[in-house]
Amino acid sequence: MAEKYNMKNPAVKRILQEVKEMQSNPSDDFTSLPLEENIFEWQFAIRGPRDTEFEGAVYHGRIQLPSEYPFKPPSFMLLTPNGRFETQTKICLSISNHHPEHWQPSWSVRTALVALIAFMPTNPNGALGSLDYKKEERRTLAIKSREAPPKFGTPERQKLIDEIHEYMLSKAPPVPQHSSIQLLEEEHSRDEEAESQANSHNPEALPAEEGIPDQAGDRIVEEEVVVDDNPQGVEPSTEIQSSVSRNQSPHNSGLRVQNLKPETRIQQKLDDHIFTLIAIGLAIAIVALLLKKFVKSSDQGPVFMDGS
Repeated sequence: MAEKYNMKNPAVKRILQEVKEMQSNPSDDFTSLPLEENIFEWQFAIRGPRDTEFEGAVYHGRIQLPSEYPFKPPSFMLLTPNGRFETQTKICLSISNHHPEHWQPSWSVRTALVALIAFMPTNPNGALGSLDYKKEERRTLAIKSREAPPKFGTPERQKLIDEIHEYMLSKAPPVPQHSSIQLLEEEHSRDEEAESQANSHNPEALPAEEGIPDQAGDRIVEEEVVVDDNPQGVEPSTEIQSSVSRNQSPHNSGLRVQNLKPETRIQQKLDDHIFTLIAIGLAIAIVALLLKKFVKSSDQGPVFMDGS
């Protein structure tokens, strides 16, 4: 390979050094080699990051190194459908040619592949060449990625892709069989939590002068206002609580509202019953007193006036 290129070219020297380093220090998470006919074009494969929906997958891609490498960054594209990056489209990363201001000449193809793996589970945020598939869809693509390598380019490219695929399968662990079920359960749990949060009442969002009707009637009562301010155990009346709610000052605008507690309603009902019994007792006593006076006056007989 070296005989075909000018070894005085800084880019050629750097690339050949990286090829040697990649072969002498292989990784189970990725591998990459240049084409025999063009060392500025590399084929690579990365393993899906662990503990994510990509785990166990084998994703192929292509790296194009510029003639000014390593002083200018490479470009990347994925060839295997993955649900995170578009295929056969140059993707926008801080390590790619879309952001040359971030690139460091000390970085290498190895550095870029490690970074690419780290980017897989991150939020795409609408970046160029990014996708935002659901986790179960990405899991399905991850399983499918192991079946066969992608078809791309010339026979030489395809041969290298096939060799890389076999190597990665020999190093990659099997896709966890329970991952799909777990991901579906996680998605369902997140949907339920989001729905619960959307339906929950946000007390801070209420206007300062607005209250919530009590379910037992049309009363408006304060929440967390009358907590321990009634040592005699006498429950405040509905009218007083309604007045507090309606006349709430700007300084108290943060106060929240809620219905009376069940204990409060029970106590009010008991008070109503006691008041009714007292009223009935008083009415009976008055009737008995009047009856007694009437009977006494009847026992005295008629009174005649002297007509003289």
